[in-house]
Amino acid sequence: MKKLNSIILIVLFFAMLIAVRGFVSPYFYDPLSDYFKREYLYSPIPDIDLNLYFLHLFYRYCLNAIISLAIIFLFFKIRKLLVFSIKFYVISFMVLSLLLFALLKFNISNGYMLIFYIRRFLIQPIFVFVLLPAFYYQLLKERN
Repeated sequence: MKKLNSIILIVLFFAMLIAVRGFVSPYFYDPLSDYFKREYLYSPIPDIDLNLYFLHLFYRYCLNAIISLAIIFLFFKIRKLLVFSIKFYVISFMVLSLLLFALLKFNISNGYMLIFYIRRFLIQPIFVFVLLPAFYYQLLKERN
């Protein structure tokens, strides 16, 4: 019964990640979303209020990270993996947001694809799809 509850919660948290991706976007300030939907190859990066943008980016990243951390914990129930994941998420946010800030602040338009992919790592829950199989593989290797 305990395992069934964990599975139901994991499915619910994945549904929440989908909901964040699909329904919460209009509530966050993200001028780059419209920019990358249009012909961004031929237009300059729009003016961005960097303070507001990074605040909303931080909120969205935290929302995705908390849900992802809950999934990781429910899947493995190992505190050490959760602590590592928290550190990974914090360091990843610091590094990626600093890179994105530098690219936007200094208007590096030649690196528009770099901006696109860094932004994608920050606003989408990609790390949970990397960490889950990595932890699972690590646990399988430890058992053998």
